[in-house]
Amino acid sequence: MKLKIYQVDAFTDKIFGGNPAAVCPLQEWLSDDLLQNIAMENNLSETAFYVKDGNKYQIRWFTPTVEVDLCGHATFAAAFVLFHQEDHAEQKIKFFSPRSGQLTVTRQDELLTLNFPADMVQPVEPSQEILTAFDLKPKTVYKGKTDYLFAFKSEEDVKKLNPNLINIAQLDARGVIATAKGNDVDFVSRFFGPQVGVDEDPVTGSAHTTLTPFWAKELGKEELTANQLSKRKGYLKCKYADQRVEISGQGRLFMSGKIYLD
Repeated sequence: MKLKIYQVDAFTDKIFGGNPAAVCPLQEWLSDDLLQNIAMENNLSETAFYVKDGNKYQIRWFTPTVEVDLCGHATFAAAFVLFHQEDHAEQKIKFFSPRSGQLTVTRQDELLTLNFPADMVQPVEPSQEILTAFDLKPKTVYKGKTDYLFAFKSEEDVKKLNPNLINIAQLDARGVIATAKGNDVDFVSRFFGPQVGVDEDPVTGSAHTTLTPFWAKELGKEELTANQLSKRKGYLKCKYADQRVEISGQGRLFMSGKIYLD
């Protein structure tokens, strides 16, 4: 059996920037073990698999170690492949995730826009376990559906953070978002997810479903600009409206090929 595979750099306008994701179009679902093994072999933070289902596409996401509830940059990559490589003619793609429901991606010139459910956070009293996640104490700590959000005083604090990945991996969450008000954009962030096999993610679309409503409230504005401060960097435009989040960016195709299975 042969499968198509693509690799797309998401949330960037240049190769080797943003967040790389693998995308595998399928005719029908394969076994979970096989999907997980393909993701492990790809060894990227996420691999997206999709199957056409009428006028929409079923989609699932795997890290090298587990299936996850939601992945923004791999959904972005799957839409990029459909628009640019798989001849999807309309300007909107409807995805359905068994874990996250209805998701859409629209295209306007080079800009792709994800429309995802917003994730609202609640403040938590930081335990000693939480405070040992980094070498710097956060200003405030919050908890969303899957992640902790640590708010720091400045962009410089987020840049220089040294994570304690062993301690982060013990927290009851998918991962930890570190964020602060930006110098040249509305907010900046980094994301650490050793629990799901991703020590530091280059650009995390799903984290921006948490960050966008948080910063919309903090800054009193619905439209925001964001940078994720990984080595690869990522630039995103975000909008909070009606309990939904729009996350926009560009992408670049890095590779296409075939997977050969016995």
